[in-house]
Amino acid sequence: IDDLTRSLELLADPDGVFEVRALGRWTASGYYDAAHLDKAARDIEALEADPDIKGIYVTLNGVNPALIARRANRIETRLGKDATTSDADIIRRRWFLVDIDPERASGISSTDDEHDQALNMAGRVAEFLKSCFEFPSPVMGDSGNGAHLLYRIDLPNDDESKDLITRCLQAIGAAFGGQGCDIDQTVFNAARISKLYGTITRKGDNTQDRPHRRARLITVPDPIDMVPREALDRLAALVEPEETHQAPRRTTGTGREIDLATWLDEHRAS
Repeated sequence: IDDLTRSLELLADPDGVFEVRALGRWTASGYYDAAHLDKAARDIEALEADPDIKGIYVTLNGVNPALIARRANRIETRLGKDATTSDADIIRRRWFLVDIDPERASGISSTDDEHDQALNMAGRVAEFLKSCFEFPSPVMGDSGNGAHLLYRIDLPNDDESKDLITRCLQAIGAAFGGQGCDIDQTVFNAARISKLYGTITRKGDNTQDRPHRRARLITVPDPIDMVPREALDRLAALVEPEETHQAPRRTTGTGREIDLATWLDEHRAS
């Protein structure tokens, strides 16, 4: 529970509400406020004991506080048509998620080698964003099968922010594509849920080659600095609106140009 509580303290909006959602053969969901993190952790631990639950997730961005009335500081299992958090329910964007997964068949866990490959790529992506765009150090997490980089941001929930985050993900994906891992391009939406660190990931059967693993926090900087809006703009500028492929050479906005192929060759993992 300590790991769960730490993750909730890190990810949840201290002044708002967050949703816990479990996915598997059925969906479970509950809403909690910051005064009930210990209760949330206990409920999640009880929920995780059910082997039909394949993964437990949490909303990353600030949820409309009124939604606490849906399921106030409790989890309801086997939901029917009950509502969960939509993009319109987010009041502000707090996190920019980079989700890195090894390429493999769907519905199975990663091998140890694939898992390590994703974690290594996460380190390279973080260095790329730091050295070329002056991003601060991220929260780095192990999703159980791949890797997460979480950057603190402060953006309104509007179409402009959605476009900005979409293009940032496209830029990273274009720079690091074709190297055995995928940069998830679908995590741009405001109501995105993300694997809750401290919980187990059950994808496929638990085999010796492809085991179930517990998601965990790897590094948490102190303090967690916010990404300046200008840094996001410079990264997004690598991909023009409607553009889906990385240009071979673009300015970073820091007074110098980068050749992405050269940079990646120079920083390729040994």
